[in-house]
Amino acid sequence: MEIRSGVELPARREDIDLHTSDGLSLVGELATPVGGTAVATLVCLHPLPSGGGFMDSHIIRKAAARLPALADLAVLRFNFRGVTSPRGRSEGEFGDGLAERHDLAAAMDFVAQRALPSPWLLGWSFGTEIALNFGLRYPIIGAILLSPPLKRSTREQVSAWSGSGKRVVAVIPEFDDYLRPTEARERFAVLPETELIAVPGGKHLWVGEAQTRQVLTEVVRAVNPSALPLPTEWPD
Repeated sequence: MEIRSGVELPARREDIDLHTSDGLSLVGELATPVGGTAVATLVCLHPLPSGGGFMDSHIIRKAAARLPALADLAVLRFNFRGVTSPRGRSEGEFGDGLAERHDLAAAMDFVAQRALPSPWLLGWSFGTEIALNFGLRYPIIGAILLSPPLKRSTREQVSAWSGSGKRVVAVIPEFDDYLRPTEARERFAVLPETELIAVPGGKHLWVGEAQTRQVLTEVVRAVNPSALPLPTEWPD
């Protein structure tokens, strides 16, 4: 069976609820490997809610569908406050990137309660800004930034990661709508430790199987490179 858009590989999948310090319940899912213990955890932060982003935005959904089986990763995804998906609606209203710090805190509390291993933040677009602006306070290995727009993240918030010992991997599409590789190198110069990966032909939304595989490969290269190359087929 070829691994493509609609394929969901085996995993333990658990519907979860996260509880924020300001009294909201957020809906989510934890997917973990069937046959053993995860080697690392992806805490997924989805694109802009007012632009249609949610926990099923396709790269995040496919990370949860594939990477527990292909790369021994635990994948935690959830809807930010006020966001609806087939899993349900998270309570509250969109906080324009400020109130969502409580949502990230609730996710990291869950990671700690479950003792999920080696957590990484995996942000996409708006989610990268939540990771950059608030992620430093948590015991993470690092942050993977897919299509970071750097609209809500200031120079000071980016530079604060310098010397932290936490890895920052920025995956920049060649034809991004907001931040292309040349400008990204300039903006991330305040964080010289940034591992900046320019993806030829890439676009902000990473549409198509070729771009999906490229993105997931870069995620796994950062988190569990021994799992590469990712298979493109799965036994029936």
